[in-house]
Amino acid sequence: MKKQFCQEIILPKDVEIRKEKNMIFVKGTQGEISKEFNFGKLVYENKDKKVVVSHPSSTKKEKRMINTISAHLRNMIEGVQKKFEYRLKICSSHFLINVETKGNEILIKNFLGEKIPRKCKIPKGAEIEINKDIIIVKSSNKEIAGQAAANFEAATKIRKRDRRVFQDGIFITHKTGREI
Repeated sequence: MKKQFCQEIILPKDVEIRKEKNMIFVKGTQGEISKEFNFGKLVYENKDKKVVVSHPSSTKKEKRMINTISAHLRNMIEGVQKKFEYRLKICSSHFLINVETKGNEILIKNFLGEKIPRKCKIPKGAEIEINKDIIIVKSSNKEIAGQAAANFEAATKIRKRDRRVFQDGIFITHKTGREI
């Protein structure tokens, strides 16, 4: 059964949002984010501090699209107000791990006693702070912050050794909004 379905997002006073073709631009105190969406037959309206994404006779597919787009928009609005933050911990029991930045790469030295440092790419737009054994990743884009944190974990993945014995690595301990 087809019904009209819509999602309303109320904009805070310090956030501006605009649409150009399929691109959405959100601007706030912490920066500006842009993202391309495939609206298809969905109706996008921006009126007096409200964003409405709707469809006049929506099926399950349109409802899923509306919910997905509105969730992305909420994350973008939250990100331009307060940056998303991921905390990672450097854990080493066998060899001390040294982490240093070099341009848009992170070098992880002496991981498991390896002579060649492991490299980790940092996506554009992510800010990295290294304080002894804590790494803080900040970005106004939730996807970029999450990808940077995941790159750290992937770079220190241990292969061909027993994970019960070799528990060294860099692990996510805190995501925005919840502790792990």
